[in-house]
Amino acid sequence: MRRFLVALVLATLACSTGSAFAATRVIVALGDSLTAGFGVSPDEAYPALLEARLGREGYDYRVVNAGVSGDTSAGGLRRMDWVLKLSPEIVIVALGANDGLRGLPTIAMRDNLRAIVRRAQSAGAKVLLAGMRLPPNYGVDYAQEFEKVFPDLARGTKVPLIPFLLEGVAGEARLNLADGIHPNAEGQRRVAEHVWPHLRQLLAKAGVSRGALQ
Repeated sequence: MRRFLVALVLATLACSTGSAFAATRVIVALGDSLTAGFGVSPDEAYPALLEARLGREGYDYRVVNAGVSGDTSAGGLRRMDWVLKLSPEIVIVALGANDGLRGLPTIAMRDNLRAIVRRAQSAGAKVLLAGMRLPPNYGVDYAQEFEKVFPDLARGTKVPLIPFLLEGVAGEARLNLADGIHPNAEGQRRVAEHVWPHLRQLLAKAGVSRGALQ
């Protein structure tokens, strides 16, 4: 099933490179089930909500949801060829949660995320890195080591950081599905609101808003 989902996402990305979208700037949200919108409809996932807000605020952007349920940082790195075929102006990197939940080495996760960021930068894209955290039952030492990867990587690659993608959502039963891990529709809306000011800074610097000056 996971291979089918990956193939489906890659096929969507390939189709998205068509001339019909040539005039629209592209933002790619590269992530796992948190980005894919597991358990909610596609238009309720935070990438779709960001695209809707961009339109309301006068920005000519299309947001491609490149979230694949179960994906790790290694899987995201393997998908970068497809992501870059879209010629994205901005790449939101929201990976690592599954690395942590599986107890994978943080050094490998760091190296994968760094490679993703560097590849995006080499292609001329701006990167917005989303930090992740682990539940306390994964052990204090591992959880701290895991969490530290994201600010260290942001500093080392000079990219902006969302300290925690699920800020205000994680651990809130009313904002998550029954599994207690994945945001429900309201939780996804909160995630989109949390991501927006960080994304907005990149848009302002790019000077791409239509209409009035920002």
